[in-house]
Amino acid sequence: MLKELERARNLVRSSGRVVILTGAGVSADSGVPTFRSSEGLWKQFRPEELATPDAFARDPETVWEWYAWRRRLVLECSPNEGHRAIARLLLSRDGVTLITQNVDGLHGRALRELQSEGVGRDPDGTVREPGATLELHGNLLRSRCSVCSESDEDGPEPGGGGNDTPLPRCPSCDALMRPAVVWFGESLDPGVLDRAMHAAQDADICISAGTSAVVHPAAGIPLLTRESGGSLIEVNPEVTPLSPFADIHLRGAGAEILPRILEPPD
Repeated sequence: MLKELERARNLVRSSGRVVILTGAGVSADSGVPTFRSSEGLWKQFRPEELATPDAFARDPETVWEWYAWRRRLVLECSPNEGHRAIARLLLSRDGVTLITQNVDGLHGRALRELQSEGVGRDPDGTVREPGATLELHGNLLRSRCSVCSESDEDGPEPGGGGNDTPLPRCPSCDALMRPAVVWFGESLDPGVLDRAMHAAQDADICISAGTSAVVHPAAGIPLLTRESGGSLIEVNPEVTPLSPFADIHLRGAGAEILPRILEPPD
């Protein structure tokens, strides 16, 4: 394991372009619940019954009530050392792209925390622009219009559940706002997916962390790096369909492994 960790560190440090793909396992280390498990039932509903355009059209109040509950749970969690290690890399060097399947916003919170601590400032005080963060499945903490393209990153807390709080409406067209996530039956944002695929194709190394590698098209992104001649590191406690293609497989949690391979040398 120590030799593999050293190999991974050296690959990261010697690579000009780095892509990191993260999945639910990275956020599980922060205590973010898995809403698709048997423990993920909310009242009598399963996620597959609520996270759909049809459910929102039929009963937007119940859907918003569920998302408001999820938001509260996520906001009680904090970025872990895996999130912080990725954020530090994004702030410390050029050529790094983060692609995440997670919708909890913890990567963004980690970035803001480190920036508030002064990370990412050049010696003259200039604030460095962090590498790109591409959220393939959207962000649970943001809202967007259900009709037009208007988005709201700090929208009002949605109502629901029989209280008197009105459901949020679009400031441009007055249609209902909805959570800015990709629902079952919807396609990923083609612009975001295209940027992710191009970043993977151009990368010298792809690190796949905490993803089951079964949800497509995200599962195929690391293979684009391999097919283009780059290296692949997998960080996961379990063997996945991606494991046979990995140059290095590091068994363990992202919060433990990522800081050991991403933190810049002293």
